[in-house]
Amino acid sequence: MRTLKAIFDFYLDASIHVAVAVISMAGVTFHLLGSSSDIDLLGFIFFSVIVCYNFIKYGVEAYKYLIVSNAYHKIIQIFSFVSFAFAIYFLLRLDEEIWVATLVLGVLSALYAVPLLPRAKNLRNLAGLKIYIVAFVWAGFSVLLPVLDAKMTLDWDFAVTFIQRMLLVLILILPFEIRDMEWDDKSLRTLPQVLGAKNTKRLGIGLALVFFLLTFLKDELNQLETLLRAILCMALIFVLLSNKKLQSKYFVMFWVEAIPIFWFCLFWIAENYI
Repeated sequence: MRTLKAIFDFYLDASIHVAVAVISMAGVTFHLLGSSSDIDLLGFIFFSVIVCYNFIKYGVEAYKYLIVSNAYHKIIQIFSFVSFAFAIYFLLRLDEEIWVATLVLGVLSALYAVPLLPRAKNLRNLAGLKIYIVAFVWAGFSVLLPVLDAKMTLDWDFAVTFIQRMLLVLILILPFEIRDMEWDDKSLRTLPQVLGAKNTKRLGIGLALVFFLLTFLKDELNQLETLLRAILCMALIFVLLSNKKLQSKYFVMFWVEAIPIFWFCLFWIAENYI
């Protein structure tokens, strides 16, 4: 049991679960586009998310963002370097449009952790800005990159889907913000610190309803998409109403981040068996 727990903890701590969640959202985008998934793009997204998240989580604690003293974090760092090599391999197999979009998203991710100037704050420490940067980058990886890869136009439906994906990520971040509100630096001015836990949950429920209702603004809409978005909306509201469970490490880190995976599985089951 100890070995299984250690493997599971590494799966969470090394951001593998986050990466699976992001490629699941990218897979949903491919389903919505009616396009087959590009293994090279999914491989790039998977490994680059691991690198990005581990750098944000552990790089800021390391000396000059490279030297770590904790042995466990050292293993995660080595794993991240290997993931970086795979990310570059898959990126080189993609079109130049993907390179440009990745550069923009990569710069945003880097500024989230690294100050632009020696005495400046990073984006993570600018009050209230943290979750919007994360939401934009997640939407970029899971909506913009698949659309560019499929050679689709950046039309009205793309804009609606992009905004919905940002809302989805914002809602998914709220349980983490609520869990960490007592330990987060007060200068961060996270939503739970400003609004309180109860009002943050109410905001999340409101955003979940907006997320679902935006579906009806799309030019091309099908019943399956509407149904699965409704199910996703109910799952998000259920999580936000799970009061005591939000204090549990594994509930937030595993089950909340598993919601996009659950959403993708619904699409896959519906399109293959219904």
